Amino acid sequence: MKTIGIDAGSLNIKVVVLDDNKITGYSIVPAGDDGTASAKQALENALVLQGDACKTVATGIGVKLLTFVPQQKSITTCLARGVRFLFPSVKLSIDMGAESTTVIKLNDKGRLADWANHDKCASGTGLFLQQMAKLMAMPIAEMSHLSLKAQSRPEITSTCAVFAESEVISYVHRMPPTPMPDIAAGIYYSVVSRVMSLCKRVGIEKDIAVTGGVALNTGLVTILEKEIGTKVMVPEVPQIVAALGAAIIAGENAQKGITQ
Repeated sequence: MKTIGIDAGSLNIKVVVLDDNKITGYSIVPAGDDGTASAKQALENALVLQGDACKTVATGIGVKLLTFVPQQKSITTCLARGVRFLFPSVKLSIDMGAESTTVIKLNDKGRLADWANHDKCASGTGLFLQQMAKLMAMPIAEMSHLSLKAQSRPEITSTCAVFAESEVISYVHRMPPTPMPDIAAGIYYSVVSRVMSLCKRVGIEKDIAVTGGVALNTGLVTILEKEIGTKVMVPEVPQIVAALGAAIIAGENAQKGITQ
């Protein structure tokens, strides 16, 4: 049976297609100004024929815009199902997206046991990292690479993204200037400190996975591993985990005869 999961994020729309419990297609497209149109484009890109033949579940911050999908589920539940599908031993998962960071804890059956999230300020998110890279006049991939060469790290203590930017600017322009690798490491440590507070809130337990677009940032993940004290698991395509979970739930709903 073919099922579809759609994760309508603030920055991207992600679609995953499952067929007999195998991922047969996925797509990631910018959300743009019209979330509905973007979601339909993502469906086309994933080579899915729309219609009753495919059971679909939607999730994400923009889920209310997807009026053509009657079945919807919370992002935390979808993240739990998706990450457990990829990593059966996972107990804690950290999802780092464009505008929020969510930490979920799973029970022995792989179901959501607890969660905590941070979305009140951009200082712990992907958009914050993009802005920091812009301040340092370099691509975010270069900033990630530089952070691995840091000899020390300056303290970036503000929990407000605006004030954190001021701190970074002061390090860039002081005389003598703070080395760029050290600034990059300081930025990542400031983000990781917020992630760690969420992890401690729900309780740190191995095995641990990191998902979401920020999981592609090797520099940040390396620092997170040092702070958390263990290696973490990162999916090959970390952005699609919630959409994968939604597709799994779509299959479960179909077996139960749930239509909406």
